[in-house]
Amino acid sequence: MKIDILFEDKDYVVINKPVGLIVHSDGKREESTVADWMLETYPKTKDVGEPIVLSDGQILLRPGIVHRIDRDTSGTLILCKNQKAFLSLKDQFKAKTVEKVYRAFVYGDVKEKEGVIDRPIGRSRKDFRMWSAQRGARGEMRDAITEFKTIATSKTVSLIEAHPRTGRTHQIRVHFKAINHPLVADSLYAPGHQALLGFKRLALHALKIEFKDLKGKVISVEAPYPDDFKKAMGSIKKAN
Repeated sequence: MKIDILFEDKDYVVINKPVGLIVHSDGKREESTVADWMLETYPKTKDVGEPIVLSDGQILLRPGIVHRIDRDTSGTLILCKNQKAFLSLKDQFKAKTVEKVYRAFVYGDVKEKEGVIDRPIGRSRKDFRMWSAQRGARGEMRDAITEFKTIATSKTVSLIEAHPRTGRTHQIRVHFKAINHPLVADSLYAPGHQALLGFKRLALHALKIEFKDLKGKVISVEAPYPDDFKKAMGSIKKAN
């Protein structure tokens, strides 16, 4: 398994997660994961982090994993090499001091140059895999805030930069669907839309992440755009 390392010190490693790779197993399917790569590359991280115990008693190891990004999302992911680093990063996520920057292509012409989507997120009534920031969501509604800037637009698509201030599951996807600009090629939240710009996967890239190391120094790491994003960015520039 080839994974590019973007940053590394004695406590942390930041990788550029490739499209199609899940962060850790769900216990249902046999497939390669970031957790497998972490354990193979850094065997001493086996007991770092917090494992998941499933209802059937199965234990899923998550060596060094504090946060996740979706299978079809590319980009920055922080992994921890020891428990002290893990607990520090966990506290930073809890305090919402980790800065995450995403780029995404969404359907439609986003008129606002910048904005804030402040909509609580709950479970969707339509599909157990989905979440919702619209009326009719069920269960506990949890606060969710996404700040965004519009980078480029055409009549059919817009390139946006998103800064999620909370860490809800599928937050960016759910929030942009709620304002009628779902992400391009999102088969779950925009199933009736044609996949534009040549995307064969969710048009979402975790561009940049900032956190503090154990000495309090700010670490800022950026992931290069994958080929599909580069091509799409060229197309939307031509459209303008």
